[in-house]
Amino acid sequence: MRLKVVSLSFLILVLASCGTPKDVAYLQGIDDLTVEQLKSMSQAYETKIVPDDLLTIAVTSWDPNAATPFNPPAYAYSAPIEGETTIQSTQNLYTYLVDKEGYIDFPVLGKVKAEGYTRQQLGEYLKEKISDHIEKPLVKVQIVNFHITILGEVNRPGTITPRSDRLSILDALGSVGDLTINADRKNILVMREENGELVSARLDLTRSDMLASPYFYLKQNDFIYVEPNDAKKKNARYSQAQQYSITVFSSILSAISVITTVILAISK
Repeated sequence: MRLKVVSLSFLILVLASCGTPKDVAYLQGIDDLTVEQLKSMSQAYETKIVPDDLLTIAVTSWDPNAATPFNPPAYAYSAPIEGETTIQSTQNLYTYLVDKEGYIDFPVLGKVKAEGYTRQQLGEYLKEKISDHIEKPLVKVQIVNFHITILGEVNRPGTITPRSDRLSILDALGSVGDLTINADRKNILVMREENGELVSARLDLTRSDMLASPYFYLKQNDFIYVEPNDAKKKNARYSQAQQYSITVFSSILSAISVITTVILAISK
């Protein structure tokens, strides 16, 4: 009888160990949500241009010569011979810096408001203005300094440059190899700048309602920090205390050794 009880207890422990801990699994409870609840969490995502963004704007037309004034070339300056300056054209597109007031200086059109527009909206606005000069222009706008920095308990911390403006927190973490097992999945810090002010939020990846957070989709220049979980914090504190104890013990041994050497020298 006792053997059966022990066997049953062992089986329960094995099954429990095979289960996924609640502090590790993402989006728990999402299978219990109704279609209406999932729809209510859906967000109309769009990236808007902000000051200090770098843009490339390519204008094309059926007549390439007509579009030339709207596509200034990028130049590199070098001085191979002392006293001379050579201008060399590059294949890179000219970049426009959005100033603090939200404007860019665009050829022919002059100052153009860019802040607050999406890439598509700015392209349509420029297309309308350029149509006064050339027939049926095509305008493509890109944000070239869109990047996200991810640090902490991830497998490959660093800065990523996504190819699409639509980037969720899950996409970003997936691009750096996911979280480590020591990550605190309930306390992901996201920091960003809005209207010149630094704001932040905490995301719990284990909850399905994270999908409705305004920080679920990331914006250009967002910063993500993944904190270690309590187990790793305790281990780190223990390791530091242990290292301190070893250092103190070594110092005491060194002091005793010096004193012993001195006493032996005096006695001789």
